[in-house]
Amino acid sequence: MADIPVISSHILHGLPAFIRREMGEKALLQANRAVGLDLELIEGTNCFIPHAAVLGFIEATGRAAGEANFGALIAPMMNVANYGSYGRYVFGADTLGQALERTIDGLCFHSTDDQMSVASVGDEVRYSYVFALAGRPGYANTVCAAAGVLLSVFRAYLSPDWRPLRVELDTEGPAQMGLFEDIFQCPVLFNAPAVTVVTERHHLSAAPRAVSWPIVTIEDVARDRRGSAPQGLINVLLEQIRAQVLTGRVSIDSAAQSMDTSVRTLQRELNRAGTDFRSLASTARIQRAAELLRHTNGSITRVSAELGYSSPANFARAFRKVTGSGPREFRSNM
Repeated sequence: MADIPVISSHILHGLPAFIRREMGEKALLQANRAVGLDLELIEGTNCFIPHAAVLGFIEATGRAAGEANFGALIAPMMNVANYGSYGRYVFGADTLGQALERTIDGLCFHSTDDQMSVASVGDEVRYSYVFALAGRPGYANTVCAAAGVLLSVFRAYLSPDWRPLRVELDTEGPAQMGLFEDIFQCPVLFNAPAVTVVTERHHLSAAPRAVSWPIVTIEDVARDRRGSAPQGLINVLLEQIRAQVLTGRVSIDSAAQSMDTSVRTLQRELNRAGTDFRSLASTARIQRAAELLRHTNGSITRVSAELGYSSPANFARAFRKVTGSGPREFRSNM
């Protein structure tokens, strides 16, 4: 089974609330069903989700809204500032040029298999991004959101009246060309090799418009991301289980859906690795339970419910099986 590219769930920051507010609860449920996770419950948490899940979430939202160009409409709200320590590291740079380089330097802590580059050509600078699943079904909406992310870096350093020379998108041109030029406020080219923002080279020396960002190093980003974005089937699956545990509902069906594979394929790969979904899920839930018992004052009943156990008694048995002690004993011995 090929590696499954993943990306930080921070990229969808604010979208669940936007969908709930503008389109209603039903649309949000449909979008969450497409991704196999309740993104609203893990928002603000450092989780990685498959690129395929991002495509599914944005595409499902567009269908629920009846809006073929949903990605273009949400582009203005996409912002690297919402990307946790990675965003703080980027916007802590002294100049725009340094900020662009920081997005590239820290990319391995933000996603896998994506590509970014900065190139100067004459008086122009080209800032480009290639999404790991570019060209897949549903990508036409995601590409516009990606362009919005790139533009957010420039807007943190340049004046409010700044406009790009052009935006290039690596997807086919739509029927409503004018909509995209209105959204991005510049000429838009399609069928490009990458998502690219083009502007004047002299802007690279621009200082940040805001100077209140805390000092964040690349080492801080690495610590927050536990080394790098997860790679390999087992590590990606463990990340999906960890995200599911935070929502209180753990399911191999949802994990397979978010990873764009089948339950049978996932079970076969786990068998080859000498493990199974139930064991991995049990370990992840007990690890989370230990964290909650150690760092909160929540009752055993509340911790049990938080983790999706059917009863406190079942939770206690599972906890004792893994740790050798019951939840109350574990907490009293801390």
